[in-house]
Amino acid sequence: MYFLGLGLILLVMKYLEMGPVAAWSWPIVLAPFGLAVAWWAWADASGYTKKKAMQKDEARRQARIDRNRAAVGTLNSKKRR
Repeated sequence: MYFLGLGLILLVMKYLEMGPVAAWSWPIVLAPFGLAVAWWAWADASGYTKKKAMQKDEARRQARIDRNRAAVGTLNSKKRR
């Protein structure tokens, strides 16, 4: 996501001819978009994206369990049934 943001900023600066970016060549300005595509391809191929989504779901599930236990009053109870 950072590469995409950087690419958009550089693209706008190049289009509006602002600062030193106006003198840069187009391939340099568009390089962050290529890096973003490469990052997303790697993240999907390696399972990084799925792993982060599973961690987020697990954290939400655990927060819900903790919230329900606190509401019932058994948050610190380690007694087995």
